Amino acid sequence: MQITIISGSHRHHSESEKVAKHVQTVLTARGIHAEIFSLAGNPLPLWDESIWDNNPAWNQILAPLSVQLAASDAFVIITPEWHGQVPAGLKNFFLLWGQNELAHKPALIIAVSSSTGGAYPVAELRMSSYKNNRICYLPEHIIIRQVTNVLNEDASTNDPTTDTYYRKRIDWALGILERYAQALAPVRAADGLFNEEFRNGM
Repeated sequence: MQITIISGSHRHHSESEKVAKHVQTVLTARGIHAEIFSLAGNPLPLWDESIWDNNPAWNQILAPLSVQLAASDAFVIITPEWHGQVPAGLKNFFLLWGQNELAHKPALIIAVSSSTGGAYPVAELRMSSYKNNRICYLPEHIIIRQVTNVLNEDASTNDPTTDTYYRKRIDWALGILERYAQALAPVRAADGLFNEEFRNGM
């Protein structure tokens, strides 16, 4: 099984990336091949219509990532809350995939907040990021509040009770993601699921 973890913060050395590395460690311990794709530094240009015209520049940028996403059985989408929103780079990420790289594959949302927020990005992703790429969000999600106090390599900087709770909950949620990935694999292999006439959702 292969799972891709999307770290949705534009910032270098972000808390989202810290969470992504923890998720990767947990998945690896489960025997799952897990790779992180980080949006730190904005590696993906903003969408424009030339992506529809087999633009060589777009192909060069997207082809390697498209192969990785297409080979993935599931995803973990990690998003910080910026001004009550999903970062622009992460929303842009979802605009770029229309060849079934994400389609009918399960994804776990993990929202990150340095304070007590984090709910708005979950709602935003569930509402508006799936329509054409057809990613399938789990009914379970995680909101990591006060993220600076948990999942740190230096245990002395963690709040012991909260850190233990999040580590257990993340492990449990990733177990759910793994089972959804197994269950949806034969769904994607079935006839009639992909139809060029109806490439876009309604």
